[in-house]
Amino acid sequence: MGSQTKEERVHHVFEQIYNRYDQMNSIISFQQHRLWRRDVMKRMNVNEGDRTLDLCCGTGDWTMALAKEVGPTGKVVGLDFSVNMLSVAIKKKLALKMRQVEFEHGNAMELPFEDDQFDYVTIGFGLRNVPDYRQVLSEMLRVVKPGGKVVCLETSQPENPVFKSIYYFYFRNIMPLFGKLFAKSYQEYSWLHESAKDFPGKNELKELFEDIGFKNVIVKSYTGGVAAMHMGEKQ
Repeated sequence: MGSQTKEERVHHVFEQIYNRYDQMNSIISFQQHRLWRRDVMKRMNVNEGDRTLDLCCGTGDWTMALAKEVGPTGKVVGLDFSVNMLSVAIKKKLALKMRQVEFEHGNAMELPFEDDQFDYVTIGFGLRNVPDYRQVLSEMLRVVKPGGKVVCLETSQPENPVFKSIYYFYFRNIMPLFGKLFAKSYQEYSWLHESAKDFPGKNELKELFEDIGFKNVIVKSYTGGVAAMHMGEKQ
């Protein structure tokens, strides 16, 4: 993939794997990603009528879960830069007849929204794919309302050394094979290993949240630290 920027490379990956992404997510996380998200949603405590934004929404699973919580009086915007991923999300929206959802093609680095617009801004397994974590989190802070929350669910770095070495072996060697078998895209899934490996650990990410200006940052680890939630408030 040579001299491509991170942004170009990520875009290429997701434009390629969009129609097998949901199936692969379940394989990669041993079906855990839905349980993690359910727990995060409980902690968020979204209310009917809330306005929420789901960044890097991909095929729209978290967007749809948010739509159920906000109900017909609320509003959820799902934003992603992969048109192919969004095409899958839009099919889900139509199948579920969710009028409170709209999908937008856009860039998480420069959000096309005014300041102080949303009660919640979420990003699920998308932060590791952006060129600049700080820039995206700053944009999330900008568009959330004062008193609103920004929530990130993302792969993390396991802390137990034995578990960590097993996890990295799995990520580096086994997972791209799954990608090859199930999704015929070895290259794309080896990218997922790379992006997860370079992503900050939970304490480092918490510091970044605080540094950007989030208050009361809560961190919760899942499944031995392979994933973590970070939730911060805007003053």
